[in-house]
Amino acid sequence: MNEFNVNVLKKLYVPVHDSHKGENGKLLIIGGSVLFHAASLWSLKVASRIVDMVFYSSVPQNNRLVEKEKEEFRNGIIIPRDKIKHYAEEADCILIGPGLPREDGIEQGDDDTKQLTERLFKTYPNKKWVVDGGSLQVINPEVLPKTAIITPHHREFQALFNLEPTFAEAKKMAQKFNLTILLKGEKDIVCDAQNSVIISGGNAGMTKGGTGDVLAGLVAALYCKNEAFLSAVAGSFVNKKAGESLAQKMGIYFNASDLANEIPVIMEAVLTT
Repeated sequence: MNEFNVNVLKKLYVPVHDSHKGENGKLLIIGGSVLFHAASLWSLKVASRIVDMVFYSSVPQNNRLVEKEKEEFRNGIIIPRDKIKHYAEEADCILIGPGLPREDGIEQGDDDTKQLTERLFKTYPNKKWVVDGGSLQVINPEVLPKTAIITPHHREFQALFNLEPTFAEAKKMAQKFNLTILLKGEKDIVCDAQNSVIISGGNAGMTKGGTGDVLAGLVAALYCKNEAFLSAVAGSFVNKKAGESLAQKMGIYFNASDLANEIPVIMEAVLTT
């Protein structure tokens, strides 16, 4: 285990002055449901501030919400679920799961989360994946692509691997399945087959619903142009620092939207110092 070294953030990709639209990352987000309508919108909100293009695919109700909030989604395309193939191929990374309905709560008109997730994994095994929320809660770990970053909280880790959510077990599972794990908690644990780190920080304000969806969107946006372990570590650190910054301004009384808005401020600070 290594202590987190903030200097690793200097390795993050930063757009160059003469870059063109599309060169700085394209992300596809697949998530949301009638019940969990806001989850994928928080992921979208933060990601649209980092990458050049976000392709957003949700249930019709969520697609209409995003269309109404176009000023928050300057460089994106809203697509129906049955049209995602082209955009999946074009995207640098796919985030799947935030707000997708659980297996016992499929809503009328929704895709079956397990079938949708496993079908896309099989079709695009070499794509960069970030797997969160509903998708994590219904799949078997054997189907996870080796390119995946998974972002479970403690209960999701237990359910997925049938193991206690400890540093040692997270490291074992990262090695066994050759993927990157960001185990969320008071101290985040980030592991891949070779590396591991514990990231402290944050506060009780970050227990609010939706903060994990913000983190998933941040990690996926970073993964578009960076390698997996760096994306997970940087996302964890920036997310916690954003929570700490908000606590200085308003105590622990902030929400997921506040966190999504604070992350670009922290990104600017850590990438320009």
